Amino acid sequence: MESSDAQRSRDGSQKRSAIDLIMNQIRRKTSFTERRQKPVGFLFRPGENNDRKNGGIPEMKESDNSEGKNTESGAENTDSVDTEVGSVVGWGRVKQFVEKLGKKPDSQTLSLSHCDLTATDVLELATLLTFLTQLEELDLSWNDLVGGSLKALTFHLQHVGKLRGLRLCGCRLTAQDLTALGESLDSVPLLEIVDLSWNAGVGGAGLRSLTSQLRYGCMIRELRLVDCQLTDADIKALGQALPLMTNLEDLDLSCNRIATGGVRELFSSLNAAHGLRSLTLHMCGLEQDDLCILGEALQFFPTLQRLDLSANKGASGGLAKMTKSLAQMTHLSGLDIHLCCLTEEDAIALVQVIPSLSALKELDVSSNKKIGDCLQSLLSVLPLPVTRRLLLNNCGLSADSYQALGSAVPSLSQLERLNVSWSKSVGGNLKLLLGGLPCTSCKLQDLRLSSCDLTTEDVLHLASASKRGVLSQVKRLDLSYNGGVGDSGWVALFGEGAGGLRALEELDVSLRPSSSPPPASPWLPALLEAVATLPSLAHVALQHWVLRQDERDKLENIMSKKRHAGM
Repeated sequence: MESSDAQRSRDGSQKRSAIDLIMNQIRRKTSFTERRQKPVGFLFRPGENNDRKNGGIPEMKESDNSEGKNTESGAENTDSVDTEVGSVVGWGRVKQFVEKLGKKPDSQTLSLSHCDLTATDVLELATLLTFLTQLEELDLSWNDLVGGSLKALTFHLQHVGKLRGLRLCGCRLTAQDLTALGESLDSVPLLEIVDLSWNAGVGGAGLRSLTSQLRYGCMIRELRLVDCQLTDADIKALGQALPLMTNLEDLDLSCNRIATGGVRELFSSLNAAHGLRSLTLHMCGLEQDDLCILGEALQFFPTLQRLDLSANKGASGGLAKMTKSLAQMTHLSGLDIHLCCLTEEDAIALVQVIPSLSALKELDVSSNKKIGDCLQSLLSVLPLPVTRRLLLNNCGLSADSYQALGSAVPSLSQLERLNVSWSKSVGGNLKLLLGGLPCTSCKLQDLRLSSCDLTTEDVLHLASASKRGVLSQVKRLDLSYNGGVGDSGWVALFGEGAGGLRALEELDVSLRPSSSPPPASPWLPALLEAVATLPSLAHVALQHWVLRQDERDKLENIMSKKRHAGM
């Protein structure tokens, strides 16, 4: 199933029709507040209101008219007071603008994503920057009419010299926007985070408009260019800019198909990024030869802590060719190679290299069928006492490999996330997994058991584990696509076991689509009571269960009250 981000990226990359262009021209001239008066902020999480934090909001002060001060000094004090009064009035304008967009005003963090901003709104925001001198984070993502009008904003960035984070995802940015942004970089010397993801206009050689404006030693620490349709020319421009970005720690180029020539150009420049700690190349079309080139480049940044090579199916068989380089990455704490069609040779190579990765805390090898065959060997070399995330979903776990996992669980004392979804061997044997978890010190926060052929007995064991306190830290629990669980299992989990799920935020008990879906009535009262009493539970998925209208109304009423209480 595609993620919502992938869906947005595809939609954002489509060309606009003639009628879209006409309507957008009309909308650009009309502000959001004129077109839509009803606020929509409850749909999104508003930023924390730190109005008075660190002097963010100017306050009225009495002038200190000490004796002996001349008239000129008095005039200066009057000017100072007038400035402060003007600032207070200016903050009032900021509050009015932000609140009409359904958001909370914050002098340090301003998030206006998904606000349907027009060029007129961007211009108004630009005039308000002079009253946001403490601003550190600005997010205008998913406002597609920002594209083509960014210069109006960047022209005023000198007023927010403390800005550290700028996010412009999915804004339909143009080459002119990138040029304007590049020309304004000197105005925000502290800028550390730049996120331009899901902007097709960044690609097609447009990235050079930005990178050509970078100066040596710039403070950019995090650069994200996900699905920007980067070309070889863009990769070359980025490679040339890397030596200037001496503080770069996090680089994300996901969902950009990088040709072998571009890979060589990019990786050969990574030797300048000595401080790089996270490199994400998810779904970049990498092949075996590309992994060889990457392996050669890894020697230049031994401090790399997180490497994501996921969803590169063409790289199948290439992991074995970079084993020697991986073994040298002793600081690596996170390795993501899910959906890479790992071969048996790759799996063996992984087992050989793991002993050298003593700092490894997060391992994602999901959606690689061959992992199931070597899981016992993999678990025997994995640093279990420090492992925090172990993702083994859809790995073809056999009964023996699942037995090995159950035996390893007692050693996973720091485990926070475990995913064994789509593993039929779990069904009827969940007790083996739960029995090894500590009752009082369990740190598990995310447990996913989707499509595991769970039985009623399995869920009864889950309820029992909850009562013992094993699940007291769990925030996300996925039990979807387990149609073999009887009503008594759900009643036990949401009844007696609910007290042990105090931290639960997300629950999924959805079923697969069926021509004769079962009714939820026998166990729904227990769930409704649990939802009402669990303070953090905000999301419940019950797809493909039959609910009567009055039951739906009760659930919606409870969730509505919880949403309003959390606002």
